[in-house]
Amino acid sequence: MFFFFTLCAEAQQITFSEPYRDDIQTMNFDILGKMNGNTVIFKNVRWRYAINFFNDSMRLVKQSELEYLPSKTFNVDCIAYPDHIWLIYQHQKKGILYCMAQKVDAQGEKINEPVELDTTSIGSVGDNKIYSAIYSEDKKNIVVFKMQRKDERANFLVKLFNKDLQLRNQSRFSIPYEDRRNNFGDFFADNDGNFVFSDVERANYRDGGSRMSLFIKSPGDDTLKIRRVPFDSAYADEVMVKIDNLNKRYIVSTLYYTERSGNIEGLYNYIYDAAADSTFAAVFTAFNDELRAVARSTGRNKSAFDDFFLRNVVLKRDGSFIITAEDQTSQSSGVNNFNRFDYLYGSPFFSPYDYYMYTPSYFGMYRPFNSFGNPNIRYYNDNILILSVSKTGIPEWTNIIHKQQVSDENDNYLSFNLFNTSGEIHFLFNDISKRDKLLSDNIVTPDGKVKRNPTLRTYEKGFEFMPKFAKQVGARQIIVPCTYRGQICFAKIDF
Repeated sequence: MFFFFTLCAEAQQITFSEPYRDDIQTMNFDILGKMNGNTVIFKNVRWRYAINFFNDSMRLVKQSELEYLPSKTFNVDCIAYPDHIWLIYQHQKKGILYCMAQKVDAQGEKINEPVELDTTSIGSVGDNKIYSAIYSEDKKNIVVFKMQRKDERANFLVKLFNKDLQLRNQSRFSIPYEDRRNNFGDFFADNDGNFVFSDVERANYRDGGSRMSLFIKSPGDDTLKIRRVPFDSAYADEVMVKIDNLNKRYIVSTLYYTERSGNIEGLYNYIYDAAADSTFAAVFTAFNDELRAVARSTGRNKSAFDDFFLRNVVLKRDGSFIITAEDQTSQSSGVNNFNRFDYLYGSPFFSPYDYYMYTPSYFGMYRPFNSFGNPNIRYYNDNILILSVSKTGIPEWTNIIHKQQVSDENDNYLSFNLFNTSGEIHFLFNDISKRDKLLSDNIVTPDGKVKRNPTLRTYEKGFEFMPKFAKQVGARQIIVPCTYRGQICFAKIDF
């Protein structure tokens, strides 16, 4: 039995960590990045929490058990800095829910006493998953918030902290919210401390399309800014927002269709200039027949993009960006269960009866095996669409990476991840066309050409990569979770 294994293939080197008995497939994890040259990974199994430190050879240097967290702590968010980590967590004591923060050092040891960020009285019975924590790209702004839905209103409490978790601003606001009609997107904090999210209001039968809005709460303003997105003539799919801190813009992207429950027609990009508080660009781009013919896996050209969902927005320094989308479906007993017209305004992953509600987008989040308890679901993840968009929202070039992936019971080994190296974007995904899963590496050059690198093979049997949960931790280095004989381990890939 080996403990560590290193593979060299062309310019890539793969180093595996040792699989440990306690790191079972029901474990949750978060790859935090690098601290003092070590790779840092947060782990959670039931009510047990730990931070693991791996050296450059992926040997476990230290496992710090977080025994100082209260019993039955849940919803732990980690914010890693070069010399310390903030753990923002929740725990309940009698009828009070506490949102707390604990500072730990680069060895996982506790620094000082925990800090109380907020409390909520929930009584003996109530939803105790209330608080969410987000942070800006530069990690100088941390936002802790809760959202309560009641009487067709969404009531927010938003607390803005600096990197030392000193309170900068506290706001309360309320906006109309109808279940099954309004659909809030993910929530963001920009480098100026603005709290940003989107809303797509489902059109009724008398309306001519969806209504889309950006909500912006600035630290120095007492009121919430509502900026209507010019999108009344079409129907919006799921909305993706990207904060461009360098150019101080917010990019709002969605696939759209022009008829109710119709076929996806193209891509809409809206660019909001935060500095000028004005619209910078708003562009509808219809997909042509040539692109549809290349993109479709099955069926007619007209429906080629009906199973595509937006995945990533990659920013460029000049304000332009690259958007990716992926063909994704699932089936159970021969019936398609993943229907965009069902989940958009009532996702099966969220309960419509929650008193408090917010969960980050489920795309790219690890789902412990059998967490849904339905072994009869078959997942399909196929072609990847890549679009380069100018800073004014106009597509410059498009390309398709062809792949076919299928899995029963869980989709942890499907989909893809991307990372940057010297101006090129690598797309990593499992090639499961053969018996063993092989890690495929496709490179997209700045001018839109796709090159396929030699497949990354493992000479030892049993390792299965989960690339969509990978994280880039260096200029040419990523950490990819994998499984080996029922345990979770991690692979370091150097390019």
